[in-house]
Amino acid sequence: MANCIQCGRKLPPLTFGRKICQWCVQHERAQRGEEVEQRVMPAPWVRRESSISLTKLLFGANVAVFIAMVFASDASMEFTGQVMLHFGANFGPLTLSGDWWRLVTYMFLHGGIFHIAMNMWCLWNIGTLCESLYGRFTYAAIYLITGIAGGLASVGWNPGVLSVGASGALFGLTGALIASFYLGSFSLSGIPIKSVLSSLLFFAGFSLFLGKIVPGIDNACHIGGLISGLILGALIARLAPDHDNSPSRIAVLAVVALAVTGSAFAVRQWRGTPYRMAREFESMSQGNPDRAIAKLEAIARQQPNSVDIHFALGRTYFGLGQYPQAETEFKRVVLLQPQNTDARVALGMTYLNETHLDDANNTFSQAVAQNATDADAHYGLGLTHAAQENPQAAIEEYKKAIQLDPKITGAEYELGRSYAKLKNYDDAIAAYLKEKEHTGDDPDLEAALADAYTAKGMTKEAQQSRSQAEELQRKK
Repeated sequence: MANCIQCGRKLPPLTFGRKICQWCVQHERAQRGEEVEQRVMPAPWVRRESSISLTKLLFGANVAVFIAMVFASDASMEFTGQVMLHFGANFGPLTLSGDWWRLVTYMFLHGGIFHIAMNMWCLWNIGTLCESLYGRFTYAAIYLITGIAGGLASVGWNPGVLSVGASGALFGLTGALIASFYLGSFSLSGIPIKSVLSSLLFFAGFSLFLGKIVPGIDNACHIGGLISGLILGALIARLAPDHDNSPSRIAVLAVVALAVTGSAFAVRQWRGTPYRMAREFESMSQGNPDRAIAKLEAIARQQPNSVDIHFALGRTYFGLGQYPQAETEFKRVVLLQPQNTDARVALGMTYLNETHLDDANNTFSQAVAQNATDADAHYGLGLTHAAQENPQAAIEEYKKAIQLDPKITGAEYELGRSYAKLKNYDDAIAAYLKEKEHTGDDPDLEAALADAYTAKGMTKEAQQSRSQAEELQRKK
């Protein structure tokens, strides 16, 4: 693309043989005394008079939040993750599971005094430049849109990293200015424009390099803000250069805002499912199972072939005792992923609770065939044999499960019950005591011990276990 030989502006494409831009042509006509109407874009280095600029308001908001965080941290100027999360830091597990407002609030938070000092210095300089070029409305829109884009890039690339700071929006302003200086038409020659452009390019490049070598700097946020700013600046310079809030400029801002919103849904689908499921499990644990199920079902409708979602929904139904629904979900998982041993074990446990013993036996046997070292599969097969009144076969499976995982919960207790069925009370008592070592006091375990002691004629021990069982039951 050629440049004007007089002012250095970029000439429009397909201007073959043309050496002078339209602005210079009109400027020459005006100097000759001809009456012409020449559009002049405000020079970004000339501030317009205003009572309180938006840059000052943003500066004040950041400082006010910082002071509030200092008070919340007992006068400390370096903040913990807990404090930053409380004030609205951007954090994937929370943002992607519903706290979308964090994509805005994180822009006004900073991790310490040095962090806010650097960002406010950049805001004062870059913000003032950007506000004088675009005006308040466009400036505010660029700041907000690119800041959100930076936050999305952060949780998309580093969902487990806590992110705070205005730098995503600052990189967005930088990108917008770079694109506007490169593509826009200004009422000054190319020399000062090139000087400012060089400074902005150096700032962006050096900052990204610093983020690469210094730990703790969220370069994903910087890149997200910069790219979205470049796009916005280019579209404004080419399609909506007029300073007034014209329909064309509002349309450009709306289109980019919609694109960022679409990106949010994409990141949510890509990264958000595990966090959303975890949040629904938390909701269920807090006594709101209906809401948790409704949310998980909605996710399952959106992603019908997701193994993780159907497995989570099956576990939720199982925990609520809704075994037919759990069976449906676990079957879906096995159909989608036949080699998923965990799903087969869960399905087998569901069959056991439904007293579909033959189905349980077949399912656990398939799980053992898939993975002979799966302790839960052997334990489930042992439970099935015990339910089918085959204690000896159950004992063999329990032993295999304990050998594979000595700390598996409940296996020693069930082993003791099967020994008691065979009237092998010494082994039953030994198994019960080992379970007690692993899991601690339990009323059912103490009652089983009491029965075994009674069968052995150990009256004193039986009475102690019986009293302990009654005490534990009262405390429940």
